[in-house]
Amino acid sequence: MSPGDATVVPVLEVGGTHVTAASVDVAGRALREDRLFREAVDGDGSAEDFVSALVRCAARLSVRGPARWAVALPGPFDYARGVGRYEGVGKFDALRGFDLRAALTSALPGASGVSFWNDADAFALGEWWAGAARGHRSAVGITLGTGVGSCFLRDGRIVRHGPGVPPDGRLHALRYADAPLEETVSRRALRRAYARSTGQQAPDVREIARRARQGDRAAAGVFAGAFRALGGVLGPCVAAFEPTVLVVGGAIAGAWDLVAEPLRAGLAEAGGVRDGQLVVTAARQPAGAPLLGAAYLATTYGRAAAPGRSETPARQRRDTG
Repeated sequence: MSPGDATVVPVLEVGGTHVTAASVDVAGRALREDRLFREAVDGDGSAEDFVSALVRCAARLSVRGPARWAVALPGPFDYARGVGRYEGVGKFDALRGFDLRAALTSALPGASGVSFWNDADAFALGEWWAGAARGHRSAVGITLGTGVGSCFLRDGRIVRHGPGVPPDGRLHALRYADAPLEETVSRRALRRAYARSTGQQAPDVREIARRARQGDRAAAGVFAGAFRALGGVLGPCVAAFEPTVLVVGGAIAGAWDLVAEPLRAGLAEAGGVRDGQLVVTAARQPAGAPLLGAAYLATTYGRAAAPGRSETPARQRRDTG
């Protein structure tokens, strides 16, 4: 089966607080009928509650079985086996050691099988296949949310190692100011920085962004500091990997007006933008890219990992975008 086949793939995308379902028209590189559905997910709930939320969301699709479902979700997860490896990441602890493939195959509408893919990989592939990175041979995708997810692409292949690529392609594994990057760039880090700056209890990031747009200097400073730092960490990677596009997605990228300028400034200061060769852009498919990318991966590789040790989409990742 190849991406050119006239195939509709049912897909689930799992975030820290939600699950989204859609049917992807692979031939058209688009969500079928431009529709997606969302249900809340309790990251602290039981495995049974988690599966129930996914199945409720999936039931809203019109699936004519048998169908091979694709699921994009964050790590740590054994994507080849379909088993959770979550421990100490603040969510989905009930899925540790849980056989999610078996649970979903028996419960999803018409399911003849289920494949699992890293959410940051799926996002980047979705934007390369049908979004802002389409037509680019070399691209980097990052997701900003509960953490920093990342994926490095060359000719539509996921690159895990090589010049400019952080360990296993995981940007969150890098450090800033003698601490993990996610202590500066993440939902919790932005909220903590605002509370520290104001002495107030921190609202959620969306409210901090609203205050920044209304002239709150502390709120604006939080965004400026975090994303200038991100650009500084990412700059040497970009300079060595030499992508022609950097695509940014995830919930925090919804505040692109507050993210873009400091991110570009940090990249420039770190040597990541030279001679105008890098396009830095928000996702063109912010909600759909992980769904599209999961369908692309599923139709390209099926249940198995892609060949090649350094470029395999199904290797375990801990990205938390």
